[in-house]
Amino acid sequence: MRKWLKQKRIENRLTQEEVASSVDIARTTYASYEQGERNPSVNIAKKLAQLLEFDWTLFFETEVHEMCILEKQLA
Repeated sequence: MRKWLKQKRIENRLTQEEVASSVDIARTTYASYEQGERNPSVNIAKKLAQLLEFDWTLFFETEVHEMCILEKQLA
């Protein structure tokens, strides 16, 4: 789950539908980003970042960080 993404959306007083519509994706697609089930393309990540005011690379840094934690647990 990407709590930071949901928090950014709430801080901007937007619904999932409003965010999705603003970047031209389905609400269910956006919801899957918040849930951490999917990653956006770089293009969509940049659009979301501009809309919600965060660094677009956060989507990918979080994934790398989580993979490092998992690898340490398996070692």
